[in-house]
Amino acid sequence: MKGIVSKVALGVAGTGMAVAVAAVAIGPRVSDWYDERHQEQAAYATGVQAKNDRRSMPAWLPDNASSVKYLMSTTGDDRLLIATLPEGRLPAGCTIGVPGRTTHPVPASLKVGWFPQDVATRATGTCGHYSVSMHGNQLYAWQDGAAVQAAHRAEHSARR
Repeated sequence: MKGIVSKVALGVAGTGMAVAVAAVAIGPRVSDWYDERHQEQAAYATGVQAKNDRRSMPAWLPDNASSVKYLMSTTGDDRLLIATLPEGRLPAGCTIGVPGRTTHPVPASLKVGWFPQDVATRATGTCGHYSVSMHGNQLYAWQDGAAVQAAHRAEHSARR
């Protein structure tokens, strides 16, 4: 009887160890799955298609933009956007390096192979709440949700 109890105890302990090892091995994948579950990604042939499909697409995106790729957080205001602009310059209404206004880092919560994470070091201006960088005719734009919320709070406080 003592041998059976020892084998059962050893089996339970072994099962617990296996669960712990599995949790360590699977943990990062579960975290990635959870983060990606709260993101939406889309691609469009033109800016007009992108804006017609998504309310969250910025209005400043030119209709004639092409090869539009977009990644957004569904739990906040973090956004990534790339597009080819035929004119090779920032869209109307955007500003180049406005003094006193800083660009924001690329949201750490959003990572995708088509968007360079180091692009914030080459920011050239802003479009609405987006920081932007132009490289030839390629526009890279990103929006930091925390900065957007802070701007909305400041606007609301100013109205009071």
